[in-house]
Amino acid sequence: MKLAVENRRNNLQRAPSDRYLNGLQDYLAGGGEYALGRGYEFGRAALAEGQSILEILQLHHAALQRLLGDTQDSEIVVGVLRCAGTFLAEVLSPYEMTHRGFREAVSALRHTNEKLELEIKRIAHALHDEAGQLLVAVHLALADLDRDLPAAHHERVVQVKELLDLIDEQLRRMSHELRPTILDDLGLVPAIQFLAEGASRRANQAIVIRASLKDRLPATIETALYRIVQESLTNVRRHSGSGTASISLKKERDEVRLEIADHGTGIRRNGSHESADDIVELGVGIPGMRQRLLQLGGKLQIDSTEGGTRIIAVVPIQQRK
Repeated sequence: MKLAVENRRNNLQRAPSDRYLNGLQDYLAGGGEYALGRGYEFGRAALAEGQSILEILQLHHAALQRLLGDTQDSEIVVGVLRCAGTFLAEVLSPYEMTHRGFREAVSALRHTNEKLELEIKRIAHALHDEAGQLLVAVHLALADLDRDLPAAHHERVVQVKELLDLIDEQLRRMSHELRPTILDDLGLVPAIQFLAEGASRRANQAIVIRASLKDRLPATIETALYRIVQESLTNVRRHSGSGTASISLKKERDEVRLEIADHGTGIRRNGSHESADDIVELGVGIPGMRQRLLQLGGKLQIDSTEGGTRIIAVVPIQQRK
């Protein structure tokens, strides 16, 4: 047992190229399932260490060069290549399983977001239409009551009506920001303009929008980018301390590029400013943005300094299957 543990320790201390070569040699020498198991463990460890498939292929190519050397016998070469291919497939199997799990997770995430958007749309409809109808009924009942009350109470009824109007305005605003009908009817740019106008009024911030899109985007992209703008403007209002922000939206070849920038304090963690590479997923906003882009094959970049924060979202227009 002690000897086996020592051998395993020595094997792990070898260079990856030597370990790969030894595993492949064992399999070629008739190691069978045991040698394939070593190949699988090599692949699992390489995946955990962050090695790419390209690096594994480089190891495989280097091992074949060392094994075959100047061999001219085509029958030997074909046999080695065939067996080496089986060994390589076993080494890469952890990558395949991870990729399959990743695809399943992205599919589940897309399904979850679709259901979430449907539920948000239902709630927005309830706020806009159903709650609005109830408020109309209250207004009518209040008007009937006002006719039966003494004139001295008329001013109080007017105050109640003003409160109801304020509630109606707030409900409509919440409904539009949850799922604006303008996003479905007119597209992303008008929806962002509407969103920015509301955010600017509430936070007393100047928000500049530069948009050069001429055509509608796929609905999934419009929804994702709208949510990213929504979350970003919320973060600007809560955390940046900036009086200004800008939104840029443009199409570049087969991609859409969205940028939201402010001139505030930058993203902080433990009281210090950090570069984009050091930023840890803060709260639920940034992970949510990443997830929305992930399912669309897009990417999120965050540049944060003491001079402000810039959030960049890039999404391919041709969606992956």
